[in-house]
Amino acid sequence: MKKIENQRFGEERALYGLTDTIVINCQFTGEEDGESALKESQNVHLKNCYMDLRYPLWHDTDVILENVTMTENCRAALWYTSKVTIKNSHLLGIKALRECSHIEIQNTEIVSPEFGWRSTNIVANNIKIKGEYLFFEAKNLKLNQMEFEGKYSFQYVEEMEITKSNLATKDAFWHSKNVTVKDSTLKGEYLAWYSENLTLIRCKIIGTQPLCYCKNLKLINCEMIDTDLAFEYSSVEATIKGSIDSVKNPKSGYIEADDIKEVLITEDAKYKPEAKIKLKQYSH
Repeated sequence: MKKIENQRFGEERALYGLTDTIVINCQFTGEEDGESALKESQNVHLKNCYMDLRYPLWHDTDVILENVTMTENCRAALWYTSKVTIKNSHLLGIKALRECSHIEIQNTEIVSPEFGWRSTNIVANNIKIKGEYLFFEAKNLKLNQMEFEGKYSFQYVEEMEITKSNLATKDAFWHSKNVTVKDSTLKGEYLAWYSENLTLIRCKIIGTQPLCYCKNLKLINCEMIDTDLAFEYSSVEATIKGSIDSVKNPKSGYIEADDIKEVLITEDAKYKPEAKIKLKQYSH
C-alpha cells in the first residue's frame, strides 16, 4: 500500500479516485471548503484522520476508518459505498451513512440525524448513537451493545437482530419486518406499530401504547413497565413477567402475565378482540 502522511487537504476532490493507500494523521479541512475528497476511491485505509469537509467518501469500495473524527461539517460522509470498516471513530455529521452495504462498525460514537438510510448488511458492536430516523428502510442488520437516543428509529427495517442494547426512542420499529430483539431495554412511546414478525426476548418495555396493529408479534419472558393501552388490534403471543397497566382490544393470540391492571374491550372495536388473557392474578 502507498502511504500519505501528515498532510492537509482542503481543495475539491483532493484525493479523487485514490487506490491502495493508507492515509495517516491527515486533515481534510481548510478555507478552500472543498467537497468529495475521496470520491470513487478503492482500498483506502484512513487512520488518525480529521475530516471537516462535505461528502468525502462517495462511491467507494474497501474502506477502513480507524480513529477518524468526522465533524458536524462533514455531512453526508459515506454514500453509495461498500465494504467499509469503521472502528474507534466519531461520526458527527448529518446523514453520515446512506445506501451503503457490507458495513462493520465497532467502538464508535455517532451523532447523526438520518443515519444508515436504505443501507444493507450492517454489523455493529459497542456503539453509541444519537439521531432521528435511524436506519430507515435498512436491511440485514446485526447490532450488539448499542446505546441509542432519538426518535423514529428502525422504521421499515427488515431482517434485523438487536442484542444487549438500550434504546430510548419514540415510534421505533414502525412497519418493520422480521426483527428480533434480545436482552434489551426499549423505552419510548408507540413502540412497533404496524410491525410484522417482531420477536422480543427477555426485554424490558417502557412507555405508553406499545405494540399496536402488529402481525405475528411474540414476547418471551419480557417485562412491561408503565405500559398502558398495549396490543390494540395486534395478533400476539406474549408471556410477561410482572404487571401490565392496561391492555386494549387485542385482536388474536394470547397474553399471559402475573397481573393486568385493566383490560379494555370497547364496543366500538373495529376488529373483534379474541386474544386470550391468562393471568395469575387479576384486578380490574
